[in-house]
Amino acid sequence: MATVRLRLFAAARDAAGRTSEDVEAATVGEVLTYARTTYGAHFVEVLDHARVWLNGDEPTDGDDTPLVDGDEVAVLPPVSGGS
Repeated sequence: MATVRLRLFAAARDAAGRTSEDVEAATVGEVLTYARTTYGAHFVEVLDHARVWLNGDEPTDGDDTPLVDGDEVAVLPPVSGGS
């Protein structure tokens, strides 16, 4: 089990009501399961359309990607706007 930072941006941040949280997890999937359970249905809806990055890159093994202490898992929903 590793202690990692979950960072939430845009609609994910709004749905969760926070910008970040430290989470104990062994894989990216465990972090996302924790977030789904903790933040509720609206967050799950946002997560379904978001990209998830591990330390600034796509997780090499998706949800099965192992984590180590100090990793950062970021949830980045699509951003709309502009003119």
